[in-house]
Amino acid sequence: MQLLVATGNQGKLKEIRLLLAASGLEVVGLDSLSAVPQIEEDGATFAANALKKGETMARLSGCLTLADDSGLEVDALGGAPGVHSARYAGIQGDDDANNRKLLVALKGLPREHRRAAFVCAMALCPPDAPGQLFFGRLPGIILDEARGSGGFGYDPFFLVTEYGQTLAELPVETKNRISHRGQALRQALEVLQRM
Repeated sequence: MQLLVATGNQGKLKEIRLLLAASGLEVVGLDSLSAVPQIEEDGATFAANALKKGETMARLSGCLTLADDSGLEVDALGGAPGVHSARYAGIQGDDDANNRKLLVALKGLPREHRRAAFVCAMALCPPDAPGQLFFGRLPGIILDEARGSGGFGYDPFFLVTEYGQTLAELPVETKNRISHRGQALRQALEVLQRM
């Protein structure tokens, strides 16, 4: 069975492919389509954005589609950057600018006031039916300095306290097992396996 992953983020696509490697699914990205519309992520929640992307691409492609919206919620910033995580500094996907803006916003705050969580809403959408939602959440702390060379986005600054390492330092197998996206994807996989 073919599964379209509705993302242009190659880091996300790579993670999802790794997580589904043993599933027997043929995982394809948006680059497998000849024409991909720009879908504005204008929802107020991760769930609304995931459903909009998933249901739109499932209808247009005729394929079973998986879409997620995920990001970082920082307690001291009232949940920001939240649904704006990928474009927090104004430019979509500029990880360095997003991280700089985050560090400026948290400047001077002690570690105990830097609690955050990565949050994921994932939608599994057939072309002819409403999508189903799955959720994941990984708590942590935002550090002042980047650590590690793996991952993408905010990963080098996100300390997983249980492991004493950032997401960028953890082995990919560990990251995929505990991550917000991994949690949501395992729930979606249970449904996929019954299809």
